[in-house]
Amino acid sequence: MDKFVIEGPRTLSGSLTVGGSKNTALPLMAAAVLAEGTTRVTNVPDLRDVHTLSKVIRVTGPDVTVRPDEHAIEINASTVDEPVAPYELVKKMRASFYMLGALVGRCGRARVSLPGGCAWGPRPVDLHIEGMKQFGAEIELDEGYVVAKATGGRLSGGTFRMEPSSVGATVNLLLGAVTARGGSKIENAAMEPDVVAFGEALKKMGAQIDGLGTRTIEIQGVDALTPIEVRNTPDRIEMGTFMILAAMAGEPGEPFEINNGNHEHLGQAFKDYFRGTGAETKYTDEGAVVTPPETVTPVSIRTETYPGFPTDLQAQWTVMLATADGEATVTDTIYDDRFKHVPELQRLGIDVTVDGNAATVRGGQPIKGAQVMSTDLRASVSLVMAGIVASGRTDVLRIYHLDRGYENLATKLRSAGANIERQQYDEFAEPERKA
Repeated sequence: MDKFVIEGPRTLSGSLTVGGSKNTALPLMAAAVLAEGTTRVTNVPDLRDVHTLSKVIRVTGPDVTVRPDEHAIEINASTVDEPVAPYELVKKMRASFYMLGALVGRCGRARVSLPGGCAWGPRPVDLHIEGMKQFGAEIELDEGYVVAKATGGRLSGGTFRMEPSSVGATVNLLLGAVTARGGSKIENAAMEPDVVAFGEALKKMGAQIDGLGTRTIEIQGVDALTPIEVRNTPDRIEMGTFMILAAMAGEPGEPFEINNGNHEHLGQAFKDYFRGTGAETKYTDEGAVVTPPETVTPVSIRTETYPGFPTDLQAQWTVMLATADGEATVTDTIYDDRFKHVPELQRLGIDVTVDGNAATVRGGQPIKGAQVMSTDLRASVSLVMAGIVASGRTDVLRIYHLDRGYENLATKLRSAGANIERQQYDEFAEPERKA
């Protein structure tokens, strides 16, 4: 396996560049299945999840060409003749379940494995399945697969209210509804920028959708969609990650640039909380300029659905609080089991405890390098951030989690002054005996 070896503490300076959004790229790839012809998506990050979904799509019939050097992907969906998403691939990434909506929308039928995915938090696909039923699909479970059929080859349409709101279910239902025979309505829909950008791409393909960015989305089905070329959005979670890192590890008083980001996608809650840390921030058309404070002011946060504070940034915020002067809490209302990074942070000397869905961090304690292990995507990057400000060497193991969401992270961080290297290691090697 691969690991990151980090020598700290290091002060970062200069700039970091935000890549394309994984959480928008994957739905855009699924949308390409709906249109007969070649759809091209640009600003696509070269990530493991992108390659995984490419394999899933190829199984169903389309030709998929990934161009990492161009950060582009081309999907020729002229043929979709095998509407199956197998377990061997779907288990690697939950977003593969988008093929349910894509295949039902294109073929009127689908056989999609129930997903695997991250090892934390209840993330059921019940909403996806119940929504499809309300839109006219006949669904049964067969040996771990969801088997869906639409009478006459197209969904009839309908109304479905999600409780709770779900990005994934909103995406899946849109994929199925845009080619339904009638109209559909999604109530309590997700409002995230990822969903809006995806919906706008569907409209460019010929879909009739109203209400994107609100809690009620209405869709009038059309006979067919047409292929397009579309530019993927910047990754708002990577932008937020880099802003937090700049505040905690940048040179106090020295501006640090975050390039190629869209600050409007961060949500007002994040901006308000971030302002409270004492970091001065100037938002630009190209991203943001963060001027770190002498000492970070501890700010308690509470995650909420968009436009609230993103749950995907709470692990990073927890690490920043460890560098602050005082105590604050991180409360996650989205997932109540998303603190598996806390024991690893404790190994670094960070004073953090968990009670239910809240973590309390007492900042100002020495952070010392140690061997730590990634447990999920966002936890991985939080451990890297901690290693940058820790004294001594930190080994972050199992960074395959991190490879799912951050492209060339070590290269980017080195350009800003971090001492970080990627190395291979033997997960099961016996430890050396001390003399």
